[in-house]
Amino acid sequence: MRNKQNNELAVCGFAAVKKLEKNNSERIRRLYFTEEVAPLFGGLCKKIAQRKGIYNKVNDSKELEKLSGTVHHQGVVAMIYMPEITPLDSDITDRWIENKENAILLDHIGNANNFGAIVRSAAFFGIKNIVIPEDDSTSAITTSSYRIAEGGMEYVNIYSVRSISRFMEVIAGKMVRIGTDLSAKKTCSEIQSICNGKPALVVLGNEERGISEEVRQSCDELVIIPFAGMKSGKKEAPVDSLNVAQASSIVLYELTQASRFYKMNTSGQGSLMLNT
Repeated sequence: MRNKQNNELAVCGFAAVKKLEKNNSERIRRLYFTEEVAPLFGGLCKKIAQRKGIYNKVNDSKELEKLSGTVHHQGVVAMIYMPEITPLDSDITDRWIENKENAILLDHIGNANNFGAIVRSAAFFGIKNIVIPEDDSTSAITTSSYRIAEGGMEYVNIYSVRSISRFMEVIAGKMVRIGTDLSAKKTCSEIQSICNGKPALVVLGNEERGISEEVRQSCDELVIIPFAGMKSGKKEAPVDSLNVAQASSIVLYELTQASRFYKMNTSGQGSLMLNT
């Protein structure tokens, strides 16, 4: 829940607040918690007290509901300054290309819960860069997406672009632009051969409409997640599609496998390395 007057965002949920404590405790302006979870946040309270911040134990969990706008607060709410989304520029993308960093582009997925789940998957698989349209940014970073990300927000960088099509043009030939599409001829298990050592931009779309036609035309390759019976000739999946957050986990797994394979072969070492 946003507090527009104070330019604050409520972060709730045990995992989200704990990761915030571990990585960016200085961002916490105020902390509120129930008696049941108080022993778990003693260290954070000390940090907040040292910089003369505010923390309070509430007597009624309904106070946390008012602060966070949800009953799913898990007994703790941290108020932080509203995070700013960095506009993407060529300096940033040049760094991705130099370091062979992969990225995700979300083509108007329009759902904060899905966004949070994708952030969680990206953090788990070591994908640090997520790009969203500027006109979709206000619905992306919310109390709900923070909670569902389970602390993943502290491990990713979120960037905005004014025009997805222009961004796709700029990175052409520098990153492999891979779209997800139900009509694709290649499967996500082929990402390794598709990338061939180049950093990739994985494009995920709205689960009802998919990626837009303009974005689809800009992709270097389209991939599909194989469904039951596909190899034996079935033309349609038992259900219309996976949730976009579920699909992201599968595609990002294949992407990190491709990155591991490339690093192993170029380093000549047998150890596996996650893409960072």
